[in-house]
Amino acid sequence: MKFFHLVGSAAHFVTSKGCWVAAGSLSFGLASLASGQSPMPPPQVQVPYQRILKSSDDPGNWLTYGGNYSNHRFSKLTQITPANVAQLTPKWIYQQADTSKWEVTPLVVDGVIYVSERPNIVTALDGRTGRPLWNYRRPFPTDVSICCGTPNRGLAILGDSIYLATFDDHLVCLDANTGKERWDEVVVDYKLGYSMTLAPLAVKDKIIVGVSGGEFGIRGFLAAHDAKTGKRAWQFFTVPGPGEPGNETWSGESWKTSGSPTWLTGAYDPDLNLVYWGVGNPSPDYNGDVRKGDNLYSCSEIALDADTGKLKWHFQFTPHDVHDWDSNQIPVLVDAQIGGQPRKLLVKANRNAFYYVLDRTNGEFITGAPFSKQTWASGLDKKGRPILLPDKEPTAEGVLVYPGLEGATNWLSPAYNPMTGLFYVQTKEDYGQYYYKIPGPHMVAGHFENGGGRNVMGEEPYGALKAIEATTGKIRWEFRQQIPGVASPNAGVLTTASGLVISGTREGHVFALDATTGKVLWNFNTGGAIWSGAVTFLIDGKQCIAIAAGSGLYVFGL
Repeated sequence: MKFFHLVGSAAHFVTSKGCWVAAGSLSFGLASLASGQSPMPPPQVQVPYQRILKSSDDPGNWLTYGGNYSNHRFSKLTQITPANVAQLTPKWIYQQADTSKWEVTPLVVDGVIYVSERPNIVTALDGRTGRPLWNYRRPFPTDVSICCGTPNRGLAILGDSIYLATFDDHLVCLDANTGKERWDEVVVDYKLGYSMTLAPLAVKDKIIVGVSGGEFGIRGFLAAHDAKTGKRAWQFFTVPGPGEPGNETWSGESWKTSGSPTWLTGAYDPDLNLVYWGVGNPSPDYNGDVRKGDNLYSCSEIALDADTGKLKWHFQFTPHDVHDWDSNQIPVLVDAQIGGQPRKLLVKANRNAFYYVLDRTNGEFITGAPFSKQTWASGLDKKGRPILLPDKEPTAEGVLVYPGLEGATNWLSPAYNPMTGLFYVQTKEDYGQYYYKIPGPHMVAGHFENGGGRNVMGEEPYGALKAIEATTGKIRWEFRQQIPGVASPNAGVLTTASGLVISGTREGHVFALDATTGKVLWNFNTGGAIWSGAVTFLIDGKQCIAIAAGSGLYVFGL
């Protein structure tokens, strides 16, 4: 069955698979007419694996969630500079129907912009005008388990296919040129409490996805699916079962409903053939009495063989976490000198308020330091394990601890500029909470339980974008953002070879800073809260910047 549907001025029809396709001449739309530009010809997108490998040398496009496999969110484009960035103006705005927070990082391929929309929607846009080229919608069940909204943070592309991880745990493959559904594979049963909110990662011939739902009694895992067929290639459980190394770090049978989800996108080193992924907190969140032990591999970084899913190494940031400081934050891969010797590094600003530098070949801890206020550890030992301060675990009466529940940073993406050697991240400051514990909770698959609660402090929090020396953790500068009553920001960061850092605030401001000094160079108020990361690319040879704000995708140019 097919029926017509109007989107703006364009007539579309919907197939039984839910794919909206432009119909007839009306598909040009008002955006093209108003701009005076010719409509973009039908896309003929092709992104083989070798092209993704070389994405750092293809700055006119944005081919992965993190800009490249190392998650640098760094662009070699230099048309927009500190000298002219103040001349940026909106070129067009695409409005989605959903008005709740939009956490997407767009993909941009040869002038076509691909975005995911809540809850299970994919739209391809003409990069010149914002006109929808096609739109895919998948039904959303009414009985899903929802902890923290239903975001979808982005897509993956490989060959001529777009890949969507749906909130109800399907991995969907679409034709990148038409939006037609090619296959739809169930990753896991959502009725068990699982969900998916991440952008998948395409590596070689596989699509890698992780799961959300830690507060619903799940057992976390990472899975790879064949890009052509959707069939499961491998699966790695982030909590070891009986007989597997690490299972002894969970008391009793707590491993069965142990949380430890994998709900953000990882990184990949093609030379080592290793996939790196952050793992979330153990469950229940605030009461560790029923899961005594370090609780591996919760709150860890795991390195897996990309072909087999076999664990090569792990590093646990917060053993036996009882503050919901999951370690899903985006890992960033850096090649730099340590002690005069070249090293392959993995760096991460963790939710627990410590910045870490690891050797990504073996997981060895190199250095670490606080990057935001914290009151739970006196430091890190020689192996990177936190040195705990007494009386900081949740109690029935409540214990004040920094950072608060949202952590010193959270899911928002950092950026790394190899020209400055700086790691840029949005942080939350002066943000502590009272943590409470409820005695004796037991996790049940598919049912919400966090083992306690928390109460936000009365003092005024603020946010700061910080520039950190990538190899040392030393803070070079910070740009403070005071937002009354909000421990924000929640926007990702973009940096460029021309010396810019671009991010946003929950008040709706998109801003540009000097990458070396942190000086403010440009600001534009979109009027909608920013929960996403900016990307930059070329349209008709001219550099543009796109960022989602409120319910709109804003595209800026000179």
